[in-house]
Amino acid sequence: MSERIEGGCFCGSIRYNFENKDYSSSNCHCSMCRRISGAAFVSWMAVPKSNFEYSQGEPKKLISSSHGTRYFCKECGTPVVCLLEEYPEYIYITICSLDRPEDFKPKGDMYTDEMLPWLEKNK
Repeated sequence: MSERIEGGCFCGSIRYNFENKDYSSSNCHCSMCRRISGAAFVSWMAVPKSNFEYSQGEPKKLISSSHGTRYFCKECGTPVVCLLEEYPEYIYITICSLDRPEDFKPKGDMYTDEMLPWLEKNK
C-alpha cells in the first residue's frame, strides 16, 4: 500500500486520507470561497475521487451553487472538500485541513479577477 496523506477537521470528527501523488492545486479567490471560509482565499488540491476516502465521520453537505457542493464538519464548521459538477471525477480538498499543509504549496491562483486588492499573486 502506498503512503497516504491524511487530514481532517479542527475537532477531529471528520478524518480522511488519499494516495500520495503530485496533484493540481491552487488558491481560489472567488467570492464564494471567501464567504464560506471567512478568509481572503481558500487553497484547494484536486484529487481523483478513486484515491480519496473518509476514515472517520461524515461531513455535512451544503449546495453552494448550481454547479458546486461543499462539505464541512457539522460539529466545528471546518470546510473540508468541494465537488464540482464540471469535474465529477475529482474531489477538491482544502489544503489547510491536511495534517501537514506546509508540505503542499499551491501551484497557482484562480479567479484572480476577484482577488482582494490588498493581496499579491503567487510568485
